[in-house]
Amino acid sequence: MEAKIGISAENLAEVAHSLSKILADEYVLYTKTRKAHWNVEGPDFYNKHKFFEAQYTQLEEVVDEVAERIRKLGHYAPASLKEFLALTHLTEDDRGKNDATTYIKALLADHESILIHLRGNIDNYATALKDAGTSDYITGLMEKHESMAWMLRAHLS
Repeated sequence: MEAKIGISAENLAEVAHSLSKILADEYVLYTKTRKAHWNVEGPDFYNKHKFFEAQYTQLEEVVDEVAERIRKLGHYAPASLKEFLALTHLTEDDRGKNDATTYIKALLADHESILIHLRGNIDNYATALKDAGTSDYITGLMEKHESMAWMLRAHLS
């Protein structure tokens, strides 16, 4: 059923498509964080194993929230690995070592890339697409990524 929430169907479709790209980025980052959790090695294994678990748990919630935001706008969320890989701007292959520093640097770069993308779209959602709700949601999502990036960055100091 079509969502009649005061935003044109054309704008809803554009917002949903943009959110689908964000969902793909979030899912790829979630998967890469899981990989770090499963495969990290080194003398700090236990602490980093737990740290990555906390991060992927936060990202799992984000993935669900973004998908539900798309559904609230009356569109279907992409839900296959093929779709995610076609929509994401992140790379899947990192081919680094399995030490914590390598994983942290790669994950930090992805969080920062997502932050730049989110920050660049906040005003567009509110003004051009007339969707203050998504603009507000993306602002909150940006703040979550800022916190997660800060935690990753703190491990590199």
